[in-house]
Amino acid sequence: MLNNKTIAVVVPCYNEEKQIGRVISSMPDFVDRIVIVNDCSKDKTAEIVREYIERDVKPSTHIVDIMGEIVETHYNRAEVVLHQVVKEELSNFPPSEVINKDPENDNIILINLMKNSGVGAAIARGYKWCKDYGIECTAVMAGDGQMDPAELESICKPVVEDDIDYVKGNRLIHRSALFVIPKIRYFGNSVLSILTKIASGYWHVSDTQTGYTAISKKALNAIRIHQIYPRYGMPNDMLVKLNIAFCTLKEVEIKPVYGVGEESKMKVMKVMPKIAFLLFKSFFLRLWRKYLFRDFHPLFLLYHFSFFLGVLQIPVLILIIYDLIIGKTLTFQTLSAFIFLFISGFQSLLFAMWMDIGDNERLYK
Repeated sequence: MLNNKTIAVVVPCYNEEKQIGRVISSMPDFVDRIVIVNDCSKDKTAEIVREYIERDVKPSTHIVDIMGEIVETHYNRAEVVLHQVVKEELSNFPPSEVINKDPENDNIILINLMKNSGVGAAIARGYKWCKDYGIECTAVMAGDGQMDPAELESICKPVVEDDIDYVKGNRLIHRSALFVIPKIRYFGNSVLSILTKIASGYWHVSDTQTGYTAISKKALNAIRIHQIYPRYGMPNDMLVKLNIAFCTLKEVEIKPVYGVGEESKMKVMKVMPKIAFLLFKSFFLRLWRKYLFRDFHPLFLLYHFSFFLGVLQIPVLILIIYDLIIGKTLTFQTLSAFIFLFISGFQSLLFAMWMDIGDNERLYK
């Protein structure tokens, strides 16, 4: 425990038989539960975790499944309905099996997914277990041994001491980043970080691809965790969902770790187009849900007005290019129309972004 609050660490694993033992054995003492989510590994990952469970010493912190029945009264109908929804949401996750016979007391929890579902789906399933057992701070560490357990306390402290909703590590601000992070990964991470700033509304965030994070119980209950993007775009999608739910965010400097443990399975250039498209959709999802349905803001109109003017520019621009190709003299009306549409659209876009940054400043700590 930290600050008298329960701490769990979700560890998504896929074929990590060489590293999972080190990850488990190096976990700090303040961690109450280590939730291993085995994403249908083809190696001996599950068997190794089982061995650790069998010889593990029972922790002093007892937790209880909070998904029991609620007695309905005249005033708590809303809580009863919500409780039932949470109980039934497990059916929305990939089929899985909790191996432990005594999860309320076991320090290490093993959840086996019945089919390979992706790192995002594995983390979401781990989140679900922690949510059901009322864990107050849930961190995520990869099963490949590339996250320093000594930095876990600094990741969790803002959640348990300052009531921050979501904390993420940031390797790009570490002074060794340019020297240690492979150039292609640094470039890809930087590009995706810029796109994620725009899509998520957390305009100061960077190193969006790191998986070293911690989330509060309140934030887990504020989002639909079964809808988290199931694969490598999960960190980006998570930020969008948290922003829509008005969750606070803090970044903590962590060191980049490479050349230790297994090589990352993510192929940067392969996943970049998929994540970019995900962020494109997520941007509009955030605008509609947060700034129209939840809490209307003028930036919703300004963004869409700028996009509308941008679309109107296209046929005018095509006409200008065509006239230039055939050598026809451009008319004053055509040029004026294009200049008006461009300036008005660009100005609306800048005002919308300015309002967006200002409105979300309160969420970045």
